[in-house]
Amino acid sequence: MKFIAEINVMPLKTLLDPQGKAVTQRMKDIGFSEVANVRIGKHITLEIEADNKEIAMERVNDACNKILSNPIMEGFDYTLKEI
Repeated sequence: MKFIAEINVMPLKTLLDPQGKAVTQRMKDIGFSEVANVRIGKHITLEIEADNKEIAMERVNDACNKILSNPIMEGFDYTLKEI
């Protein structure tokens, strides 16, 4: 079976996000005063082949923990759909 994973990797809420802070300030500077607390992350899409959804989820979790995110500084969530 083939699956597609849509993964979002974001800085942990307890950590400063310098990119997000800079974007928040710039947005205020150009007239978006209603915007606050921008957080910048990564969106990753991947296809994976596995015998079932549970195995695919295990593999996506492994990939996120080992290479796609830095568990010390980032968290992740994802959706998995059969294609």
